[in-house]
Amino acid sequence: MNRPNNHHELIVSGIHLELTPSLKTFVKEKAERLFRHEEKIVRLRVELECDPKETVATRFKAKGHIVIHGPDMNATVEADECHKAVSLLVDKLDRMLGRRAQMDRVKRHHPHAVEMDVALPKAV
Repeated sequence: MNRPNNHHELIVSGIHLELTPSLKTFVKEKAERLFRHEEKIVRLRVELECDPKETVATRFKAKGHIVIHGPDMNATVEADECHKAVSLLVDKLDRMLGRRAQMDRVKRHHPHAVEMDVALPKAV
């Protein structure tokens, strides 16, 4: 738990797409927002895909996979431009992390009763 904040793992890969240094930097800058909001993220994997056979509006796909303590999170977006797809992906993952944090707060502050099938022994 005593890890510095910049010790998160970010993996960027391109499918049918050449990753330029500027694109890698753009993804890294956008992903910093996610790491800043949620310190429990272990790894973020971003896959950028270009399919020239698709229509122009859905040519670029960005897929995100967050490995976090608890259930992992996945998201996919499509756009007409690669940088736009990355921005939309980070926005979607940020909303998912916010929703997850909200649910954790609700569960923490509003515990619910648990019914047990077996009778507990009486205290003496």
